Amino acid sequence: MHYVIFLTLLLLGNQASAAVSEEEFAELSAQLGMLMERVATLEAENKTLKEAPVITQIASEPVAAAPRKNEWTDTIAIKGDFRYRYEHIDAERSDTRERNRVRARAEISAKPTDNLKVGIGIASGGDDPVSTNQTLGGGASTKDVRLDLAYFSYQATEGLNITGGKMKNIYRRIGGNGLIWDGDYRPEGLAFIYERGNFFFDTSFNFLESDSKSGNETIAYGIQTGFDIDLGSGNLLAGASYYDIGVAGREVYFGDDNEFFGNSFTCVDPLTLNGCTYTNDYEEVELFVEFKTTLAERPFSLFADVVQNQAADDLDTGWAAGVKLGKASKPRSWEFSYIYQDLEADAVFGLLADSDFGGGGTDARGHILKGAWAVNKKWKIGFTYFDNERNIDLGREEDYSRFMLDTAFKF
Repeated sequence: MHYVIFLTLLLLGNQASAAVSEEEFAELSAQLGMLMERVATLEAENKTLKEAPVITQIASEPVAAAPRKNEWTDTIAIKGDFRYRYEHIDAERSDTRERNRVRARAEISAKPTDNLKVGIGIASGGDDPVSTNQTLGGGASTKDVRLDLAYFSYQATEGLNITGGKMKNIYRRIGGNGLIWDGDYRPEGLAFIYERGNFFFDTSFNFLESDSKSGNETIAYGIQTGFDIDLGSGNLLAGASYYDIGVAGREVYFGDDNEFFGNSFTCVDPLTLNGCTYTNDYEEVELFVEFKTTLAERPFSLFADVVQNQAADDLDTGWAAGVKLGKASKPRSWEFSYIYQDLEADAVFGLLADSDFGGGGTDARGHILKGAWAVNKKWKIGFTYFDNERNIDLGREEDYSRFMLDTAFKF
């Protein structure tokens, strides 16, 4: 560039030399020399600037970004679900009943340390230990929300977890069925969960009543053990359980004074049903097996579950068997299942058994048909139909049917 400037000025200088003196021309030539030096300096600086980013990039490459500090929000998790249900109930010798119900649950949990978790959950409904459904109506009255979960979970060692408080049931419900435990039951106490490879051993101490002042203090004990084995072409779950619920001679823990949920009871005054207490303890021995595989490229499972109360002399056995095809999890996937169940009056502790089968509790038998379709991973539409007989062993036998249509969301 400075050569172009030099030639231009030189031409101008030759033309102007005739019009100026030698002294003026010498001064002009000096100024021209200074200008040429300035141009050379600017070109050098420009070259340096062009090379500077490359140098900066090379120098900055080894410098790593400072790690982000853990925020308290990193240890917090929130989840929940909402379900809307239409229900139709037809019980012999009772009026047909229709109702709309909702269930809403939310849980927040935190991890103060890597091996410790603390959680609190709330749910709709009243104080029923086996239901968080809330019936709509009452002039659009506000609805109840209760404490559903309040627990700690401590990973003591590899494979051993200790959980305490009001928690989710640690025991496996074979086939997802409520032969012994309703799905909404939240035990209260202390649990030890051990898993090692294919083997599992779980035990708990749960309070039906922890306050000695009530005069009805009761602790339920449980053990469940077995194997969960991958067979390559399928999965086999098999095991046994023992539950000890000592309630003989004790009053009811929930509901009306004469509400024993299908179990045998004895009253001081049988005519007025006053002073009623449980007749038997419940020392329940359970054997179960479940096999999962694929059929026609869809998940397929079979299960069988048997329970007997060792503390009762009669009406002491219950069993269920079922089959399931498909799994409503991925978008536009579906599932169907069929279960037959027969639960005698004193086979299990009725308060904690399925609250829908036969209207809740024990002393019922019959069919359960379920189906579901997944709209997406978070939204499912399904139905459940119960075709049962109840009050078979105690009371007056009657037919009972129940149809439930659900739409459920998770978040």
